[in-house]
Amino acid sequence: MKKSDFYYDLPEELIAQTPLERRDASRLMHLDRQTGAIEHRHFYELPQLLRSGDCLIMNDSRVLPARLLGCRSTGGGVELVLLRDLGEGKWECLSRPGKKTRPGTELSFGDGELKATVVDVIEGGNRIVQFHYDGIFLEVLERLGKMPLPPYIKEELANAERYQTVYSRELGSAAAPTAGLHFTNELLDELRAKGIRTGFVTLHVGLGTFRPVKEEEIEDHDMHSEFCMVPQETADLINETKKNGGRVVAVGTTSCRTLESFAREDGHMEAASGWTNIFIYPGYRFKCIDALVTNFHLPESTLIMLVSALAGREHVLNAYKTAVEEKYRFFSFGDAMLID
Repeated sequence: MKKSDFYYDLPEELIAQTPLERRDASRLMHLDRQTGAIEHRHFYELPQLLRSGDCLIMNDSRVLPARLLGCRSTGGGVELVLLRDLGEGKWECLSRPGKKTRPGTELSFGDGELKATVVDVIEGGNRIVQFHYDGIFLEVLERLGKMPLPPYIKEELANAERYQTVYSRELGSAAAPTAGLHFTNELLDELRAKGIRTGFVTLHVGLGTFRPVKEEEIEDHDMHSEFCMVPQETADLINETKKNGGRVVAVGTTSCRTLESFAREDGHMEAASGWTNIFIYPGYRFKCIDALVTNFHLPESTLIMLVSALAGREHVLNAYKTAVEEKYRFFSFGDAMLID
């Protein structure tokens, strides 16, 4: 299949720049993946669309405040985005300005509370940076770091917690699992009261999730790797749900990719952890999930390819065309879709 098969035209003004005041007030498009039928709802109506006996599987990863603004010892500003922990205070980072952060460059953040040395430049232009600090690095990062918002969001975030899900707990992502941003604790209580059980997986989202597909033949795309985990209690919940005739509803493409990475061919789930580079596009046979809660994704992205694998490319592109006509809000702080 070709990358251009997944293109749609999106007016820039529909890209949500800020979250809604109330998380679950976002719109929710309900898409029947068999017929392509569309229904317009709100996210707080999700309990009406799920059934007692279903289970929701959510990604509990928490976003690192991984964007650091500081200065170079030679003068001038510097921006780092932490990508990968290499251990012993070393991180792989994006850096700006790249040409002025050569190996040996000394950096300072927060009036010297955090210092760093650029150690190496690796393939692709990323830097290996050695940090120097007192205390616990993640605590220093919580004080000095900012949220690494996606490149299509131009406004600063007034409240950093709005780029975290209410159930986030495992620190490690460079971007939020955004389908979960719509949930409130009250909505989760309402879902559980209806007999819809909840379970958690962890996938630490990398900035590779925003990397465009460059190859015209999508099968040639080299998918990025991310670390993920399925705990035993979640595996047990999934197996019990399926045994009792309930549906496994993944919240977000990250939860979906985690479950599909580790499920057996018959859908049985075991506790597991490891790196996944699973690339799901039309023709893929889903082993575990029955339904998906997701946001609206970028044209020609691996994420719109994943939802097209679940609901069919024609149904998905028609749904996106409808969303544009109805002026839905798009991307990370935008509206949501339930595909079942």
